[in-house]
Amino acid sequence: MRTPRRPLISAPIAVVTGFVVSAAVGLASPPAQDAPGNTAARPGAATWITAWGTSQQALADVAITKATVRMIARVTIPGENIRIRLDNTFGTAAVRIGRAYVGYRVQGAALAAGSNRPVTFSGTPEATIPAGGTTWSDPVRLPVLAQQDLAVSLYVPGESVRPSQHGGAVVTSYRSADGTGDVASDESRTSFTATTTSMWWLKAIDVESISPTGAIVAFGDSITDGTCSTLDAHDRWEDVLSMRLGLESTGGSRGGGRTARLKAVVNEGIGGNTLTREGLMPPADSTPGLERVDRDVLSHHGVTDVVLFMGTNDIRRGATAGQVIGAMTTIVQKVKARGLRVVGVSIIPRHNVPPAGTNTGWNAEKTRIRNEVNQWIRTKAPFDGVIDFDRIVRDRAHPDLLRPEFNCGDGIHPSPAGYYAMGTSVALRLFEHDAR
Repeated sequence: MRTPRRPLISAPIAVVTGFVVSAAVGLASPPAQDAPGNTAARPGAATWITAWGTSQQALADVAITKATVRMIARVTIPGENIRIRLDNTFGTAAVRIGRAYVGYRVQGAALAAGSNRPVTFSGTPEATIPAGGTTWSDPVRLPVLAQQDLAVSLYVPGESVRPSQHGGAVVTSYRSADGTGDVASDESRTSFTATTTSMWWLKAIDVESISPTGAIVAFGDSITDGTCSTLDAHDRWEDVLSMRLGLESTGGSRGGGRTARLKAVVNEGIGGNTLTREGLMPPADSTPGLERVDRDVLSHHGVTDVVLFMGTNDIRRGATAGQVIGAMTTIVQKVKARGLRVVGVSIIPRHNVPPAGTNTGWNAEKTRIRNEVNQWIRTKAPFDGVIDFDRIVRDRAHPDLLRPEFNCGDGIHPSPAGYYAMGTSVALRLFEHDAR
């Protein structure tokens, strides 16, 4: 048995262990000018870094016919140029994009005057996203700020086209009515008469920049995806972390006057997601972490750190502590084999509920398994660092329950105040290249 690590505590609580600095690897098929295997940013060198991303999880129930969609995404680092990635992960047929534009969103579907730029793909204004595949745009000259909303407008000339989507974006996006045609270049909101809180086809936005030193991918379930956070408020725990990284990198840290290194933060959470699908009842209802780590983590550019925050849904579906630990270990090994650091997160409390229908409920035995897994995360797991969200959100008098003010009402998800407490608890030095 390994000797338990001695944690380093920061306010409120975070655990930092030894780091090995290494290059990041991107595995998706990028444009020709950026070969796979690009390393994390070097000081003073312009580098492509994924500044926003999301996890596609299903085909949408809606269908698009000769209409334009306007997807809203907030990039987390500044830069001079951008490029977009469109995925058709769950599509059974190729999807044609007749025209694409990207510009600065100012309010609703309205764009800043003069900001909307045409997007090309291998030099042409049209693109085809293969069934189950990915399409990258050419670079677009569009300087962006950290925490700036971009509007990616896609004209879909086909009929009854069902988008491959992320269903819980917690951000409002827009579409025109069927039959209205190509309004992608329109900077006004007039044509965009319908809304959605799903993200259609847009998988990632890369930013070319000299400032950031890499990207952090938050790889998780609904507590990363943002269930019970506020629509359009960007108040999930990883949003708070991203804001703190930006503020500390420009204002200097309070711990000894050092300046934190700016990194992008990419949310790859899926509501209800599990680590594995083996032996779970009911079966997993989204692609498990073990199966999507290549698509949703290793395909991004400039990644230096991965935050692994899963396990509660496996336990709810009957997984043993050994199964959860084994799946986490496999993901850690796969990510580390690519030269990335991995930070583990303790599983937060879940209130007891009786089984109902396909919901197998939660009980004292599942809490025992959660606590066993958490003890392993804190003392024996092969992580490069640990974020102890369990200790942040649990009730001091009843540690197997969420604090009342941090419980959004379902006994599972944090409230916005809980997400804020989680995001402010993370020690930023976990993500510094010279962290010890």
